[in-house]
Amino acid sequence: MRAFSTREVADLIGESQARVRSAARAGFVAPLKTPQGHYRFSFQDLVLLRSTKALEQQNLGVRRTWRALRAVREALPANRPLSSVRVLAVNNRLLVRENNTSWEPESKQTLFDFVAEAVPPATGSASNTPILGNVVVVNTADYWFTRGLRMDRADTLAEAETAYRKALELEPEHVNAQINLGRLLHTAGGYAQAEALYRRALDLQPDHAVAAFNLGVVLEDQGILDAALNSYERAVRADPKLPDAHYNLARLLEYRGDQALASRHLARFRALSRDDH
Repeated sequence: MRAFSTREVADLIGESQARVRSAARAGFVAPLKTPQGHYRFSFQDLVLLRSTKALEQQNLGVRRTWRALRAVREALPANRPLSSVRVLAVNNRLLVRENNTSWEPESKQTLFDFVAEAVPPATGSASNTPILGNVVVVNTADYWFTRGLRMDRADTLAEAETAYRKALELEPEHVNAQINLGRLLHTAGGYAQAEALYRRALDLQPDHAVAAFNLGVVLEDQGILDAALNSYERAVRADPKLPDAHYNLARLLEYRGDQALASRHLARFRALSRDDH
């Protein structure tokens, strides 16, 4: 299994080496030590530290995040790595997403009304709203798609959903409206509807990387891991510079036991993440 140095882990998760070493000393992760006293972190350690970094950014606090993630790790069977589940922050709560259920590591409660933003939104490429003189043409798919984006960004999701549906009524083949509506439904737990919209978008535009990535996430949320892996691979073929697709591929491949290929995708993710800084 690939081992990562303190420097590599720090570079990959965007944290200081001192903070990484502090996590190891506190027992939050359990890296091996070389005879010279240098830490060597596993892929599971890397996933745990990256999850911690992301959750801390949700203002949950370092100690609370560490306690919760340690509880997740302890709750999983010995042969189940942390990378096999998804840990998210929802309304100041930590939730673990596993197949079609979720549970709260702090209270150990199982939840059935899981709603979380787990997928990056599609970036719309629709043209500007058509304008004739001083009159805005409002009954076009592009107008309603643009309105949906505005409502989406303002977090008025019911209005955004209505606008995306209106866009699709006017233009059923509007790919970006399909993807964004799928994302809203996916976030609300409508996996089958979201999956159908993502698949329709890919039928119309087979090389749409975001549609393929989102399809992978919704399949993974349903526990259909082989199909999810195929979708992430499709996303990478469409856009080799999509870092999260490489990361999700590495995570699923590592879970499946393909360490060599997982390491290659993780290395690609690391290179792309550096490029973004």
